[in-house]
Amino acid sequence: MSLPIDPRQFDPEDIGEVQTTLEMDHEAAVEHVRDVFTDAGFGVATEFSPSELLNEKVDAGRDPYYVLGACNPNVADRALDASDKRLGGLFPCNVVIWEEEPGVQRVYHVSIMRIARLVGMAPDDEAMADIIADTGELVDEAFENL
Repeated sequence: MSLPIDPRQFDPEDIGEVQTTLEMDHEAAVEHVRDVFTDAGFGVATEFSPSELLNEKVDAGRDPYYVLGACNPNVADRALDASDKRLGGLFPCNVVIWEEEPGVQRVYHVSIMRIARLVGMAPDDEAMADIIADTGELVDEAFENL
């Protein structure tokens, strides 16, 4: 099966990809990222450790990997309206923290708002552009403070 689009055609900016590294242990990085995103206006709706789950269930031997499901309620509400509720299939906005090596953590995020527009789950109109801009500002603020 081939994809209907070539993912290589997208620039990281097209999908709102942002990332950075933190020089601290994994647990401290998770706490720091949670605090910074909360300060930027996100709530953490859900969180879990895929590495712990996979290591327990299938003995995967994965290094620490953690997902924070961040959500700004005002933006999420607007996005549901703009997308005829379909964007909820991508909620929440995930921020991922994984250990690259002991003492070095990667923090990674892609914009579900941008991706939803690219794949047709959200309209390519001014209302969605405003939502994307607002979310982008919040994420940028958080990453500047990491």
